[in-house]
Amino acid sequence: MDHQIDDIDKKIMQLLQHNARISIAQISKEIAMSQPSVKERMLKLEDKKIISEYAAQFNLRNLNRGTTTFILIKTEHCQELVDFCEAAREVTDLFRISGEFNYLIKIQTSTVEEIAVFQDSLAQIGPSKSHICMKNILENRVLL
Repeated sequence: MDHQIDDIDKKIMQLLQHNARISIAQISKEIAMSQPSVKERMLKLEDKKIISEYAAQFNLRNLNRGTTTFILIKTEHCQELVDFCEAAREVTDLFRISGEFNYLIKIQTSTVEEIAVFQDSLAQIGPSKSHICMKNILENRVLL
């Protein structure tokens, strides 16, 4: 599924990354291209799975979930861990990684105490280490 992305596609994608709710009319003005042409390009990018979704970003601090923690866990109970993470509202991301630990979990909580409770509940699945984020410097970075 090779698709050559040109500068116009990149500009459309940049605008969408900054604001997924931007209208086709506004994109059309920004890149000096007709609305039907913009729509056609967006549909092609969607068909080729280059654009996979449009999403809203939430300010987790304002939702009382502003503490970010990364937890490394070593387990042989992989499906149990996946099921646990899917059910836990704190978990925003789960990665299979290489090295001494085989999973990296990203959680969002309101307090350090919640991190402790979460990590204690992981003990049945395997040993873990937590790393509390002191400051988010680059997050949801625009890739283009």
